[in-house]
Amino acid sequence: MDDRGGSFVAVRRISQGLERGNTCHSTSAEVVAGSAAWLGRGLSCVCAQRRENDARPSFDLTPAQEECLQKLQSRIDVAYDSSIPEHQEALRALWNASFPEEELRGLISEQWKDMGWQGKDPSTDFRGGGFISLENLLFFAKNFPKSFQDLLRKQEGDRSVWEYPFAVAGVNITFMLIQMLDLESVKPRTLVGANFLKFLAENESAFDLLYCITFKLMDQQWLNMRASYMDFNTVMKSTRRQLEKELLELLEDITRLEDLPSYGLLTR
Repeated sequence: MDDRGGSFVAVRRISQGLERGNTCHSTSAEVVAGSAAWLGRGLSCVCAQRRENDARPSFDLTPAQEECLQKLQSRIDVAYDSSIPEHQEALRALWNASFPEEELRGLISEQWKDMGWQGKDPSTDFRGGGFISLENLLFFAKNFPKSFQDLLRKQEGDRSVWEYPFAVAGVNITFMLIQMLDLESVKPRTLVGANFLKFLAENESAFDLLYCITFKLMDQQWLNMRASYMDFNTVMKSTRRQLEKELLELLEDITRLEDLPSYGLLTR
C-alpha cells in the first residue's frame, strides 16, 4: 500500500453483491491487479505519513487514561505473525464471519481476494497494519454484522464500476485512526487524540468501535462523492475531516462514542 512499486488491487463491479453459490444473490466481481504507477496510488495510505519537525503540544493524562493508552499501544505494537495459532484462528474467524456459507480452503487461498485482499495471502497486507487491523475487522464483523456485510458485498447505494477493495480499505482505516489520534506518542499531541482517550477510559473497546463508525462513514462519503478507485485517498481525507469535526465540536454534548452522529450509520 505504498508507492514503492508493489501491486495493488481494485475491484471491478459487474453486478450487485458477491458470488457465493446458491445461498446469496447471483453476482460476479473481477479482481484487477495493477502496478503502483496508477492503481496503487489510488489506495496508498496517505493517512500513515508523518510530518518531520512536528512540535505539537502534549496533553496530560489521568492515571486511568494513561493505563488505557498503554494497553492500546501494546495492541498496536503486535505484528501479524502467520506462525502464531492465535493469529491463524483470528484470520479463520474473520473468514467465517464474512462468508459463513463457504468453507475456507486454506489460510493461503485465492478465496481471500473475494474479501478485497491484494493476493491469496492476507498476511502480506497485515505487515503495515499489524494484528490490530485484523482485530478491528473481526470486531466489526461480530458486533455490526449487517453493516459489515453491506460494505463487504457493496449492497448499498449506486456503486462505482471500480470499487475500493474492502479488506485493504479496512487496513487503511486502522492506519488513519492511529495517526489521527496520535496513538503512538507517550501523550497525545492533538486535541482530538486527548478527547478520544476520555472515551477509551470509559470503554476499552473504544478504538474498535470508532473503527466501525469510521468504516461506515467512509463508505457514505464514497457514495456521496460518487467516488471511484482513484479517489480513495480523497475520500479518506474527507472522512477524517468529518470524524475530527464530530469528536471536537460535539465533545461537550457527548459522553460516549455511541452519541456521535455518524454512529447512527451503523446497523447490527
